[in-house]
Amino acid sequence: MSNIQHLLSLASAYLHGVDLAPLTRAYEFANERHAGQSYVTGEPYIEHLLAVAATLVSMKLDLDTIVAGLLHGVIKEQVATQDELKKQFGETVANIVNGASRITNVRYGSHLVHEAENLRKLLLAMGADIRVLLVKLADRLHDMLTLDAVDEEEQRIRARETMDLYAPLASRIGIEWIKRELEDLSFKYLLPVEYANLAAQLESATHERQAYVDEVIATLAAKLRANKIEPVRMIGRPKHMYSIYKKLVAQKIPLERVYDKVAFRIIVRTVKECYQVLGTIHADWTPVPGRIKDWISAPKSNNYQSLHTTVAGPLGHFIEIQIRTEEMDRVAQEGVAAHWAYKEGQKITGSDARLFKNLQRLVQTLQEVEDPNEFMESVRGELFDPDVFALTPTGEVRELPRGSTPIDFAYAIHTAIGDTCAGAKVNGQIVQLKHVLQSGDIVEILTQKNQRPRRAWLQIVKTGRARTRIRQYLRREEKERSLKLGREICERELKKYDVNFRGMLKSGHLRLLLKQLNCPSLDEFLVRVGNGSITVPQLVRILQPEEFREAEEKRRMAEMVERAQRAAVEQRAAGPRRNAIDIDGVDGMLVKVSQCCHPVPGDPIIGFITTGTGISIHRTDCRNLLATDPKRWLEVAWSGSPQATHRAALHIRAENRKSLLADISAAISADDADIVELNARTTVENVAEIDVLLDVVNLRHVQTLQQHLMQMPEVIEVRRR
Repeated sequence: MSNIQHLLSLASAYLHGVDLAPLTRAYEFANERHAGQSYVTGEPYIEHLLAVAATLVSMKLDLDTIVAGLLHGVIKEQVATQDELKKQFGETVANIVNGASRITNVRYGSHLVHEAENLRKLLLAMGADIRVLLVKLADRLHDMLTLDAVDEEEQRIRARETMDLYAPLASRIGIEWIKRELEDLSFKYLLPVEYANLAAQLESATHERQAYVDEVIATLAAKLRANKIEPVRMIGRPKHMYSIYKKLVAQKIPLERVYDKVAFRIIVRTVKECYQVLGTIHADWTPVPGRIKDWISAPKSNNYQSLHTTVAGPLGHFIEIQIRTEEMDRVAQEGVAAHWAYKEGQKITGSDARLFKNLQRLVQTLQEVEDPNEFMESVRGELFDPDVFALTPTGEVRELPRGSTPIDFAYAIHTAIGDTCAGAKVNGQIVQLKHVLQSGDIVEILTQKNQRPRRAWLQIVKTGRARTRIRQYLRREEKERSLKLGREICERELKKYDVNFRGMLKSGHLRLLLKQLNCPSLDEFLVRVGNGSITVPQLVRILQPEEFREAEEKRRMAEMVERAQRAAVEQRAAGPRRNAIDIDGVDGMLVKVSQCCHPVPGDPIIGFITTGTGISIHRTDCRNLLATDPKRWLEVAWSGSPQATHRAALHIRAENRKSLLADISAAISADDADIVELNARTTVENVAEIDVLLDVVNLRHVQTLQQHLMQMPEVIEVRRR
């Protein structure tokens, strides 16, 4: 119980007057239900739960959140139900635990649909109660701290998931210390070589860097005292490793040239002193243009406030300095956990309300995306680290990623503004919609009622919100066009049979049709017809009632037979043909022997009714025949003069040698067959492959030829084609 006693001690230090008995009960409940279970490190599972709860206590969160942290594994591990938790610890705790449990198995890079659905659950749970995310962040932090206990593949999966999802979410709610830790831990496993090299270089310069920090702080203190400013405290800390690595990659420079490896923070008592400190620093050290940022007068969406400046400091090194009050510093470190609506006895502040509204807006935007690929793209697009802070003409700040355009800005204001965006003014000047915005730009969006989103906009927007809204509009517009076109096509085809949708609905045929096509509604069916998913020939077959389908088939067959008989009459009037044949079962119709299988008398045959050219005779094993509609087959048999000749095709394989073709030709002539056509080629194995077309009398004649050819020592195979 020593660990829980330590947890109770830490919690009681700030939860004054709060009964902590539920915390003890939660520990006992979790310890009992997880008895015998181990964490990935091999330690009892309860140790992991205590570590998560300790992180939540360090953030000074409310009792329900800490209790949920202790219990967050019971539903996931199926050792307790939500109803049990509700009875024992109340509905709030049960809902937080359930929300955190539902999104445990998110996996990047595998089973995209499953992954997207898990992320949806996270966003929904987060939108309903932000404490779900706080528990998940504490859980993920401990998972990352113990990641050495799993295999390399699992390390990469969790690290990528953490870098792409959890670290940006921590930043979105303003908990920068968790964001930095998660990024550095992910960096360690995603790029282990680069991480090790950078860590070694930074370690080697520790003493030199500390000496420089001490010198800068001493100099700053002297400057501020000279101007009668007494800061609460001054801190010089190394920037976290991943931020340094990003700078190395972005600027393509060695570590020696990264001068602002240390960030200095000056904490003062009032906002007025913040600006006085900034002026004092700039009076002696030259500021870097474009690196002065005022987040006090225009806070970030996660409530972050501070003054930032980068100056050329001692020894000509660039140093970054942040200036803020104690309250601003607390919010900068703790984010939403600094002061929020769930803490006992506190009212929600205006800044918190804005943050929660932004989070709910994020959830709503992402929930409206259905396609898994698009959803994952939108998640990454929405969880960006803002680089551009543009203003509306009334002074409202909109945070955007680098490369954003007026269209992104318009959709950041409202969907209706984005949809009708026709132009923009930046700093009073008309610009193109593809104009790239910069921090500090004042952007005025010009709208027109008849303006609509264009597909080309997708190529220039940067935010997930803008891309999602544009795609939604385009899909809606395309669906309306497809619906209209599909209705026109269907009505035109049905009109041929004197049938309409109302009649099909009354007969029940329409309901059956929609069920067969797995269409939830008639509109969905019409959309598929309109966009070509269901082709017109398919549509004709689908829409025809059964009685019309049978009648249509009979009509088509009768037409083909009539055309074949007409062609036969015309052929007889033109005179007899060479090698004419008679086939029993097709009297009065034009007959031709198929050139694909070359049937001869004695072969089992089938007649196929062709469109406009009579009856085509095939061997029963002909592959082309077997691929046709059996409804157009006719039973036929050979008859007529036994002396008539017929074409047969043979394929011969033989070992290649001189005079081979001459000997094969002689063998064929000896069997009283005429060669009509002969083609030969030699393979890389020096095997001759010969295709020969012959005039023969019947099947027995062909078989005799095959036997005699196979008696030649070089011949490997003789078969019909």
